[in-house]
Amino acid sequence: MTQIFDEKGAVHAGTTVSASPMTVTQVKTQEKDGYSATQVGSLNKKESRLNKAQTGKPFRYMSEFTPDSALELGAHVDVSVFTEGDVVSVSAISKGKGFQGVVKRHGFSGGPRSHGQKNKERAPGSIGGGGRAGGRVVKGMRMAGRMGGDRVTVKNLRVLRVDQAQNTLIISGAVPGRPGTLVEVRG
Repeated sequence: MTQIFDEKGAVHAGTTVSASPMTVTQVKTQEKDGYSATQVGSLNKKESRLNKAQTGKPFRYMSEFTPDSALELGAHVDVSVFTEGDVVSVSAISKGKGFQGVVKRHGFSGGPRSHGQKNKERAPGSIGGGGRAGGRVVKGMRMAGRMGGDRVTVKNLRVLRVDQAQNTLIISGAVPGRPGTLVEVRG
């Protein structure tokens, strides 16, 4: 993350995103494929590391999206499609936080800190039982478990700066994921 000063002198927190150019590898149509989409690839991969099915598409990352405008096969998409002030949505896999309890994972308040409480301050409390579900735990019951590592989308972020020379975007606020995570920026 970084800070950007605007023309009025106000400071804005931002995240620097390296946006490598993408190449259109396939255009799917309703007639041929049953749906319309554009397949793009980014970051070249060595030919020696490709298997037979991947030959001809030497990209490390491949993805599909439904385009607003028709892109042709072989077209290049780079950071020039964004301008300063654009409102974007950013999706990525969030940081994994390991096995967490209910207070951190679901925001439970825990038990009282007085009146004889010893080891139950952060315990979940009752989970039902008895007549509620026939003595079983209800599906979807919020309990302790692994937290993070989910696909998260943050909406309504602004593009603060576009640097075409270095293929970078500076997006306002925090973006999901750890440094080096593959993120999807949609306008």
